[in-house]
Amino acid sequence: MTDPGVEAAQTPAGPAPRGLELDRLAAYLATHRPELAAGPLSARLIAGGKSNLTYLLRCGGREVVLRRPPLGHVLATAHDMAREHRVISALAPTEVPVPRALLLCPDDDVIGAPFYLMEKVDGVVYRSRSQTDPLTDGQRRDLAMAMMDTLAALHTVDPATVGLADFGRPEGYLARQVRRWAGQLDRSRSRPLPGIDELRDALAGSVPEGADAGRIVHGDYRLDNLLAAVDPVAVRAVLDWEMATLGDPLADLGLLLTYWDVLGDSDAADGNPVADGLGPRAGFPTGAELLDRYAGRSDVDVGPLHWHVALGCFKLAVICEGIHYRHTLGQTLGGGFERIGELVALLVEHGLHAARGT
Repeated sequence: MTDPGVEAAQTPAGPAPRGLELDRLAAYLATHRPELAAGPLSARLIAGGKSNLTYLLRCGGREVVLRRPPLGHVLATAHDMAREHRVISALAPTEVPVPRALLLCPDDDVIGAPFYLMEKVDGVVYRSRSQTDPLTDGQRRDLAMAMMDTLAALHTVDPATVGLADFGRPEGYLARQVRRWAGQLDRSRSRPLPGIDELRDALAGSVPEGADAGRIVHGDYRLDNLLAAVDPVAVRAVLDWEMATLGDPLADLGLLLTYWDVLGDSDAADGNPVADGLGPRAGFPTGAELLDRYAGRSDVDVGPLHWHVALGCFKLAVICEGIHYRHTLGQTLGGGFERIGELVALLVEHGLHAARGT
């Protein structure tokens, strides 16, 4: 840890939000990025994150973004700051828009957890009907298509050419996904969850081959993990790379359809911080139209996606249950988390239907 007596470190301007130690952070920056420690340091939590925490820092006369794992009960492999930092650094020269990485700190002693800094990108995170309802039909359509074009661009990147050839183990990726989320479910259980074990077993017993495994996958690709603009419509940056790896791109598509067609067509998602009903019901194109756009810009064979949607439902159910558990322990920051547990039963029900192909 950096010596807190470093002369260039500045006294924080205002109280630190929960999850940050501003005095120690200022001292660390004084040594590792002194241009960011030239003035008072202040921070605020950026609302909307459901897992890793995101803060806007004012330091050195500019604004930058800090990412750190969530508080308390965490599933470590899903909150690896070094992986996030590595992937956005690797993708910087590609057509995939990402924020510029500025600094990685693997030391828990500075703010209580590893973290990294990245540039602040101007744009809007569209996560609620209150934001998208004022858009025109054309803007909503163009925004959805830009989302798919960006996903196709990601899946087209050759991992080896950007230094990510060893970023994951493509062989057996889908089977490992089932085992991983089953294990995380066991570590997050705090109440009865009817049907979720049946869904896990159905997935484990019918894992597809994964012919296109070996692509860079985001792991949680959706509209509200993008910074976008609508005049003109563009994706400015893809955010939240905590689950990125090398694997099957159909897993990204299956999860996106889970958000879009499952939660996007449910009253339970209205006003919910995980997905506020964004999808066809909110005036966006259908999931089928999204897949057509993607298929026209990618060499990935989309094929049947029932299994991958079922995996998306299972994965998101486990994530929601983990957030629900942290909320019951008082370890979530921000509002709306009391409703996330409501989504688990809905996701399990749809996942079982998808696993059966019905």
